[in-house]
Parts: sequence; structure tokens; C-alpha cells
Amino acid sequence: MKVLTASIGAIALTCIIISSPLTLAQEKTKLRIQTHYAPENVSGELAAQYAADVQTMSNGEIEIEMFYSSSVVKSVETFDAAATGILDCDMTGGAYQTGKNPAFQFVGDIMGGYATPYQQLSWLYYGGGLEAAQKLYNKYDMQLVGWWVYGQESLSSSKPIRNVADFKDWKFRSPPGMETKIFEKLGAKPIVMDFTEIFTALETGIIDGADASGLANNVGLGLYDLVEHANYPGFHSMPSDHLACNKAKWDAMPEAHRKIMSVAMEALALRTALLFEKKNAEAAAELKAKGVNLYAWSEEDLQAFRDAAQATWPEFATTPEAEALVGSHLNYLKQLGLVSQ
Repeated sequence: MKVLTASIGAIALTCIIISSPLTLAQEKTKLRIQTHYAPENVSGELAAQYAADVQTMSNGEIEIEMFYSSSVVKSVETFDAAATGILDCDMTGGAYQTGKNPAFQFVGDIMGGYATPYQQLSWLYYGGGLEAAQKLYNKYDMQLVGWWVYGQESLSSSKPIRNVADFKDWKFRSPPGMETKIFEKLGAKPIVMDFTEIFTALETGIIDGADASGLANNVGLGLYDLVEHANYPGFHSMPSDHLACNKAKWDAMPEAHRKIMSVAMEALALRTALLFEKKNAEAAAELKAKGVNLYAWSEEDLQAFRDAAQATWPEFATTPEAEALVGSHLNYLKQLGLVSQ
């Protein structure tokens, strides 16, 4: 009997030893993530830190291969590349997908709404935003993991951009979506082009200016080596860069891995908002010293932009998902005292 018991015990131990590598292998998660940011600018460095944090916190169980500067597919194609399995995750932004559904405008860049990254993140995590947005992403076989918001963007221009009047006939690079409509109402001539094409378009004079990113990122892109006008602080756009993953891939991940990635995104969001407060201020001082003109808009001109932006929201609330998101934002903006209607 003792011999039999010992044999059974040995067999069980052998099975555990043999099966352990298989169990460990099942716990591995490998992800291919593309961002439109270059590795050398501030947001690119933050994306790299996110990947490193996730890999460390998972003890190497989550392996991330990052693709920078939209090196696999164009920025606007990243979402579909992840949904179809060419990539696993999209680290660009929802506003690139407004052609798919205008609702993506209101998870990508509401424009003329929130004043700070903290207010916008508050809607996502405490204003019902994540639940509302998740329905939209899931409809397209994607999972919204989280946001990282670097604050108000600054424009770059070869001509002065001191006020609304300076927008008349101003040709500038615009992302797709609602921004084109808003700036057309203000007299500008937006030209939609990929993020990676901005430098060359400015260099060759195809455009007068660009809506690219925050001031520090614009410095990293080298835009102020070409042009000498910008606005600071920014006011027109505060995009929510997202991390969105193929839903089937996400659902197949161990719960612990999903939790690590979600909490790491919250850390990335806070780190991004805090770091850009510092980096943008440093960039502003550096640019002034180099002779770049920085324009702070008057309250009257800022209100003219907000009015044009908020008048455009209903034009994009043309699907049930978009209508629901606009309603959610307006309810929360009212709570924050940022809109009165």
C-alpha cells in the first residue's frame, strides 16, 4: 500500500512538473502596439515607459512590442489594424475614427469643452464616460483600456495667429473630424493629412500652419525650426489619446494582465498631465528666447472659438452612440460649471 501511495505521489509530482511550463506559457501575453508618436518626443517617451512599466509589473508575463511614428500602417488605419489582428492595440486616438462613426469625435477630442486634462479624465473615470465609450468601442470589436491626455494643444504657424481674425484663409493641417467644421466657420482652410506628413508640408509651404500636438511635442517634432508663430496657452483642442485593444485578444488575457494594463494607463494619464505642465512651460520659455512669437488669446476671442465649437457638436451627434456621448459630456460639463445651457 505504501509503495502504491508513493507511486501515485510520484506520478502526481511528475505531472505538476511537466504541466508547469505549459501553465506558465498560457499566462504569457504578447502585444503589438502602434503609436503615431516618435520615440524621441515627450509622448513617445511616455509610451515607452508605459510598456516598460507593464512588463515589469507583470514580471515579464506581458511582452509589448511598440511601433512608433505609425511605422506599420498610417495613423488613421491603426484602429482597424488592431481590430483585424494586424496589430493588437491602437495607441493613437479616437478622433481618427470619426469617419467610421461621429461618436468617436467625443471620445477623441470634444473641442471647446473641458479646460484641463483632469476635468476630462474625471468624466472618463467618474462621470460615466468609460461605460458610455466602451459600448462604442465594443461595437467595432475593440476594448478601450484608457486615456492619456497631455492638455491643450498649441498651433504652429508661419503667420501670426493672434486672434480669430488671423484665421481667415489660413491653410493648416487638421486631423479629420469636427475640427475642420469649426475652423471653417472661423474662416480658416483646414487640410486633413496624416500626423507624419506635417513637417514636410510645412517645409514645402503646402500649409501655413499645423494643429499637431502640445507645445513640447511640437518642439520635439522640429516644427519651430520651420515656423516662428504659436499660441500658448492652448485652447482649441485637448485630444484624448487612447489605448484600445482587439477585444478578442483582450478577453483572452488573464484577468491579472488586464488589470495591470488598466491601472498602468491610469498612472500614464496622471504622469502625462503632470509632465506636460512642466514640459510645455519649459518649451514656452525656450521658444521665446529663440524669438518665436507666442500669442495668448483674449477672453473674447476664446469665447468666439468656444461658441463655434459648441455650435458644431450637434452636427456630429448624428448616431445613437454620438448622441449619447454628447449628452453625457454636457451633463458632466454642467456639473463642473463649464457650460450653462
